[in-house]
Amino acid sequence: MPELTSAPLALILTAVLSYLLGSIPFGVVITRALGLGDLRKIGSGNIGATNVLRTGNKGAAAATLILDAAKGGIAVLIARAVVGDDAAQVAALGSFLGHLYPVWLGFKGGKGVATFLGILLALAWPIGLLACATWAVTAALTRISSASALAAAALSPGYLAFAGYSDMVILALLLAILVWLRHAANIRRLRDGTEPKIGKKTAT
Repeated sequence: MPELTSAPLALILTAVLSYLLGSIPFGVVITRALGLGDLRKIGSGNIGATNVLRTGNKGAAAATLILDAAKGGIAVLIARAVVGDDAAQVAALGSFLGHLYPVWLGFKGGKGVATFLGILLALAWPIGLLACATWAVTAALTRISSASALAAAALSPGYLAFAGYSDMVILALLLAILVWLRHAANIRRLRDGTEPKIGKKTAT
């Protein structure tokens, strides 16, 4: 993380507003608006795009993916423009925690993959594109969303370090660790060979 040079009050306000933005559960909102039911009672129960896809509505899944990524990216861009670079990383963490632990859903949120990618795109777009490419290539090879997410999260801190974004490595490591922790059940299923493919409906 960079040295904090912005006023403490500005950083606190940035964290709170970014958290609230990140807390918006777009997957739940979209599926309800389209009459697809309560996303938390569908498939895996996760509020992200992969579970929205299990409803069979690809448009809803795409919209969820874009909006979940956008809320992280927008929080970072606004914070950087209004407050400064240090606030951008505070916004990144705040919006990410908002998605994982949204106040609107009793602090039971998603796994943060789309928001993680949106944050990276806003912080350092070349690295964000590389992370997205990592996700896409892994998905093409495995057809497993969780494996793609884990690969992208694990490699992103290394990408940042190699490309000279040393001030962002600690943040990326923290976000990557949180992504992996949120995928604990998926990791067990990957180990057991029972993790479902992308788009497959599941009750677990």
